[in-house]
Amino acid sequence: MIRTGVQKMARGLCQIMGREISKGNFNTNIGQQMTPRGTLQLPWSSINSVRTMAVLPWPFSFQPRDFSLPNSSWGSDMRRLYEHYNSQCEVETDDGEKKWGVWRRLPSYNRSLKYTTGGVYLSKIIQSKARLFTRNIREQGAAFEYVVFVNKQEQKCVCVFQAGHLLEGPPGHVHGGAIATMIDTVTGTHATYLSGPVMTANLNINYRSPIPLGSTVLLTCSLDKKEGRKTFVSCQVTNTDSSKLHTEATGLFLSITMGHLLGG
Repeated sequence: MIRTGVQKMARGLCQIMGREISKGNFNTNIGQQMTPRGTLQLPWSSINSVRTMAVLPWPFSFQPRDFSLPNSSWGSDMRRLYEHYNSQCEVETDDGEKKWGVWRRLPSYNRSLKYTTGGVYLSKIIQSKARLFTRNIREQGAAFEYVVFVNKQEQKCVCVFQAGHLLEGPPGHVHGGAIATMIDTVTGTHATYLSGPVMTANLNINYRSPIPLGSTVLLTCSLDKKEGRKTFVSCQVTNTDSSKLHTEATGLFLSITMGHLLGG
């Protein structure tokens, strides 16, 4: 009954916003929004298949916490790789002007709803206790510490991931399920960036060598091909200098609509 109520509420919001959008009252630009510091904003509303979840007319300006920003738990490798890619998000021309670089840092929140304008408010009234699986631990550094960068020109994505002590599997090493979670998260993010909203249809994972607990690794994803609703992505998990392969995977993602999300 709770799920039904949430679905009705979401459908009602979509109908209201859809009518307002048709009147031209809200911005429905599908282009990706950027912040001045090279951070890519991927609001749920920016994707065509869910455009009815566009900008809400809330008189609120809450700023959700961005978990992809450095914190005190990050080790030296995590910070070094963050700075390496973040420094390429913005470049300076010979004239001294700033322009976007080849990489974009993706913000990361503890709920997908928060990618919408007004989403922080929505997250308080729609299943308010829900949290994104990889962002549900309050203690910094205890579980999933990661940041994702995308390169649209090369259709590549990288993720710098530091595994916390709560992710232990074999003694002193990261649980295979936690590794799979990060692969699903990063490949899914990359597929969404390329194709709009998607859901995982298949993940094929081969574990090559264990990852020491507390270490930092690099997940590198690339687009293999697109066929209609299908997006095929491959991923490698390596140590920070890419000299050692820990895990490799391929993923298939299917484009979805709001109807799929609401069970319609």
